[in-house]
Amino acid sequence: MSSHRLLSIDALRGLVILLMLLDHVRETFYMHMQVSDPMDVMQTDPALFFSRSLAHLCAPVFILLTGLAAFLYGEKQQSKSAVTTFLFKRGLFLIVLELTLVGFAWTFQFPPTVIYLQVIWAIGLSMLALSLLLWLPRSLLVLLAFVLIAGHNLLDGVHFAVDSWMHLPWAVLHDRGWIALSDEVRMRTSYPLLPWIGVIALGYSIGPWFCGATSASRRRAYLLASGCCALLVFMSLRLLNGYGEQPWTQGSTWVITLMSFFNMTKYPPSLLLLALTLGIGLLLLACFERRNNSIMVAVLAVFGAAPMFFYLLHLYVLKLLSLGALAIFGANQGEYFSFDSVLALWLTALFLALALFAPVQWFARLKARRRDISWLKYL
Repeated sequence: MSSHRLLSIDALRGLVILLMLLDHVRETFYMHMQVSDPMDVMQTDPALFFSRSLAHLCAPVFILLTGLAAFLYGEKQQSKSAVTTFLFKRGLFLIVLELTLVGFAWTFQFPPTVIYLQVIWAIGLSMLALSLLLWLPRSLLVLLAFVLIAGHNLLDGVHFAVDSWMHLPWAVLHDRGWIALSDEVRMRTSYPLLPWIGVIALGYSIGPWFCGATSASRRRAYLLASGCCALLVFMSLRLLNGYGEQPWTQGSTWVITLMSFFNMTKYPPSLLLLALTLGIGLLLLACFERRNNSIMVAVLAVFGAAPMFFYLLHLYVLKLLSLGALAIFGANQGEYFSFDSVLALWLTALFLALALFAPVQWFARLKARRRDISWLKYL
């Protein structure tokens, strides 16, 4: 396994992790300006719109790379059974993590009254699904991935009443909603699963591009071609203005028109959002492959080498900063302490990225050095 290939993958993962950091800073210090899904372009500041839109790259690219990493793990182990076992164990681990440490980091409430089933939950369930699907012939796995990604919007009109036996499984699979566990506790399925299974399966399917038998130039050609095809699908469908998204309209200014054109649905991710984000992700991966020796790639790869450690660390740091700011400065936007500009969000995210670099680098090196500690590979 070429370290160059792994470096480019870690770098792309690191980039989307930093974009996630920016979005979570927004969710911590910009609570007075919440956005809908999709966003209301007439009521959303352009700076906030494009900052939020950048974060749309995070989950699709990360889950695609999760599938790719599973294939590379199998190549190293030379065993599909080992991959199945790893995916199953890590999937269960992530689900438990979402229900415990991750959920607590968002609310600091125990026992919780609301449990948000978010991206870690979706990754965990997607890994469980892939642990079974990887036994399919590659052609069938690719077909299934495209059917789930491209076809799930046909199900947008399917809903089930709360008293229906299908309400719970459908809320998990496709219909973002609430599940009442008791009179006191509710669960929110923020990341409906069906399209994410398609994304992780697609990531696993492109794994052979990263095998030793595929030259670097051919791999970059595959990445560039597939990325451009995905963006072509996005542009074609968006111009047709008829499938999987609310239609875009011409606004009073070119900025509003642009915002309307790129206003996508993330929960669950529409075909258009996935075509746009995965297309950009594949092109970025090709770019990072070409610039493997750059300082930028090396720095980003540090964040991408210990993603779960960074995820947990930044959530708790943000929550403590929020509570500290509220205690010191008091609420300035209703019940929240919030910043007054999007620029402040970017500057805070930059500061946190610099501050968290050293501990993440330490953990990434520990993880690489102590391969005898089996649980480290789950982080």
